[in-house]
Amino acid sequence: MSFPVSSLRRMVAASFLLASCGALAFSLSDLSNQDATAGLKAALEKGASSAVANLGRQNGFLNNDKVKIHLPGALEQAMPILRMTGMGSQVDGLVADMNHAAEAAVPLAKPLLVNAVKSMSVTDAKNILAGGDTSVTDFFRQKTSAELAVKFLPIVRQITDKNGLSARYNAVMGQASKTGLVSSEQSTVEGYVTQRALDGLFLMIGEEEKAIRKDPVGSGSAIIGKVFGAMR
Repeated sequence: MSFPVSSLRRMVAASFLLASCGALAFSLSDLSNQDATAGLKAALEKGASSAVANLGRQNGFLNNDKVKIHLPGALEQAMPILRMTGMGSQVDGLVADMNHAAEAAVPLAKPLLVNAVKSMSVTDAKNILAGGDTSVTDFFRQKTSAELAVKFLPIVRQITDKNGLSARYNAVMGQASKTGLVSSEQSTVEGYVTQRALDGLFLMIGEEEKAIRKDPVGSGSAIIGKVFGAMR
């Protein structure tokens, strides 16, 4: 049995129309596990690489008001006295050294961040994609904070120990920590800078994540655009 050419054309057109309608109905639930995981991993790597590159360069912390490391409150209050005793330049030098120590440590983060991405399960990916604006950043923090602190600490200590005020900082803050005025992380200059460096790193990863969620297509990655675009 043969069909007229016109009928055949209508059948073909109808088939394309049905296929097109199915392709337009696209949401997060329609994503394959492979796409969801690939899109999230691409976003993670993009955010991590951008944060490390921006913070791990010269004056990456010092010239960024969002992450610049200042002296903690207890020592900040003593600055007028230190300046009156002619130690102003040393105080300024310590602030600069703290920020330079952070910028020197941050590049060590990239391999650990990449390993965290590799360890991600499909369930992790789906949960993060459906989470809040900083769920990617929170995942990174949970997976890498402890190990990053261990890696950052000796690099930070090597730089801050060169400043004459480091010992004084540790003495003052050590006493303050005994009274509960400061946390144990702030009791040494290297501990304080390490924690602030981590905070700055995760803050900048969070900024990148928010930008990706706001404009997935603008990320320049097809898979990121596909996955995060499906969430909007």
